[in-house]
Amino acid sequence: MNEDEAVSALGALAHTQRLRVFRALVIAGPEGLTPSVLAERLDVARNTLSFHLKELAHAGLVTIEQQGRNLIYRAEYGQMNGLIGHLTEHCCRGGECEVSRSSRCNC
Repeated sequence: MNEDEAVSALGALAHTQRLRVFRALVIAGPEGLTPSVLAERLDVARNTLSFHLKELAHAGLVTIEQQGRNLIYRAEYGQMNGLIGHLTEHCCRGGECEVSRSSRCNC
């Protein structure tokens, strides 16, 4: 991940609702969630949720799949891991350490 991608991802996550949405999608795992389920679980208006999902998708943190009449949103674990890796790549002066070993999601 380059610096511009990291700034975009961090910017997308720098909002309480977007962070909550992203965490809910991470918890949901590879199955993902529909916007209606997300709106209900997070008690957020659907139009507001749509805006936040668009921002997360623009930053590459979520993917969208059309399944019939539904949209399924999923956390993009590769981008998430890329961001974590970018933030920790020089941890312990670039050597192996506990933070860099445990910071990857294997979903």
